[in-house]
Amino acid sequence: MPREMHLVGYCCATPTWHNNGSWRHFESDGVDALNPERYETIARILEHGKFDGMFLVDVLTLFDTYAGTFEANLREPGQTWLLEPMQLLSAIARVTKNLGLAATMSTSLYHPYHIARAFATLDHISGGRAGWNVVTSSVDTEAQNFGMDQLPKATERYDRADEVLEAAQGLWNSWDDGALILDRKNGVYADPSKVHYVNYEGKYVKTRGPLTTPRSPQTSPVIMQAGSSERGRQFAGRWAEMIFTLHTDKKNMQDFLADIKGRVSNSGRDPSHCAVLPAVDIVIGETESIAREKADYINSLVSPRLGIAEISNSVGVDLSTYPVDEPLEGLDLKQGPKGILDVILQGAKGKTLWDAGRAWGISQMTPQLIGTPTMIADYMQDYFEANACDGFIVCPSVSPTAYSQFVASVVPLLQKRGIYRKDYTGRTFRENLRS
Repeated sequence: MPREMHLVGYCCATPTWHNNGSWRHFESDGVDALNPERYETIARILEHGKFDGMFLVDVLTLFDTYAGTFEANLREPGQTWLLEPMQLLSAIARVTKNLGLAATMSTSLYHPYHIARAFATLDHISGGRAGWNVVTSSVDTEAQNFGMDQLPKATERYDRADEVLEAAQGLWNSWDDGALILDRKNGVYADPSKVHYVNYEGKYVKTRGPLTTPRSPQTSPVIMQAGSSERGRQFAGRWAEMIFTLHTDKKNMQDFLADIKGRVSNSGRDPSHCAVLPAVDIVIGETESIAREKADYINSLVSPRLGIAEISNSVGVDLSTYPVDEPLEGLDLKQGPKGILDVILQGAKGKTLWDAGRAWGISQMTPQLIGTPTMIADYMQDYFEANACDGFIVCPSVSPTAYSQFVASVVPLLQKRGIYRKDYTGRTFRENLRS
C-alpha cells in the first residue's frame, strides 16, 4: 500500500493560536473562545477533511514574565488563558466519529493515576480516539500553581516522565482483555482474576492500582510529544507515536526525521509507528497575489509587543527592558525548552527584538505557507516525498475559515495525487495513524 500523508489540526481553547492578531479578523471565531460550539465546528471541519486528529495545546499558568505582569497577555490576547482540554474534548467526542482527540497534560504536575484515568475515560467516551500530548512543563510559574517553588531541571523532568509513562502503562493494562463478563443470568459482571494491582514504585512516582476505569478501546492513548532536545529525542524514541515539531527548511526536517526514526528503531519499535509532523501555517488564495494580500492583511493585525511578551514567556526571560532595536541574538535566554529556544533563535537571526516579536506574533516562527491550493499541495507533497516528514500539523491563519478552505481546496488535490486518504480505514486513532 502506498505511503499516505497524515494531517493533524492544531488548536487552542483560547482566542488566538499562532497569529496573535487573528482574533481581530472579521472572519475569526476568536471572540467566541469560551463557546464549546466553536471547537465542535472546527472538529467537524477536520473530520470532513479526513484529518487523523485535532490536538489541543495547554499551559498551566497565566504568563507574567514580561514586565512582571500579565497585562500584555490579556490586553492583546495571544495563547493566554485556556479552557481545560479534556473536558472540551469529551464534548467534541459526542459530535465526531473518526477524528482523533489529543490533549496536553504535564508529567511534572499531574500524578500518573490521574493521567491514566482521565485518558482511559476519554478513550471510552470517544470510542478509541484519545491521544495524549506529553509535556514536562517548562516554566516555574506552572509549578507554583501546583504548590512547588520551581520545576526540576529538564533532565530530571524527563526522568520523571519516563516513570510516569511506565506507571500509566501499568495502570492501563491493569484490566485484562475480557475482564468484563457482563453475565446477567449468573450475576457475574467482571472476572476479578483479570484485574491486577500495579504496585509501581520508581524514584519519582509510585502507584498501587488497579485503575478504577476498565480497559479502554485502545488500551492506552496515542502518545504525542514535541521535545527536540537530546533528552527529549531519547524520550520520543522510546514512547512517541506522533512528533509535533518546528523546522524552517527541508534539510533540517530530513535530518530530524531520520534521527527520530533511528531512535524509535533502536528502542525496538517499528519506525513507521511514529509519525513526524512539522507544523505549517496556512494562507490560501485563488491566486498567489490574492493569497499574499490576505496574508499581508492578517499579519498587519499582529502586535509585535505581544510577540515580545510571548517570547519572554517561552524562554523565561523578561524582555521588557531590552532595547527593541537591537538583535535578539546574544541574550541570555535561560529557562524555556531547548526546542522552542532553537526555533526562536533560528527565526530571529539578524532581526531586532521588535522584528522578532512581530515574526513570533505572525506564526511563532512556524513556516507560513502562502499561495494557491496547488502551491500549498505542491509544498506538502515535495516535503512528504522527500522523507522530510510523515505529514503536517496544520495551523490556520484565521479560524475556522482557513481550515474550511484547506479542506475544500487542498485536501482534494492531495487525494487526487494518491498521497492522502479518501476515507478513514481504522476504527481508532492509533489504527488510522498507522494506516
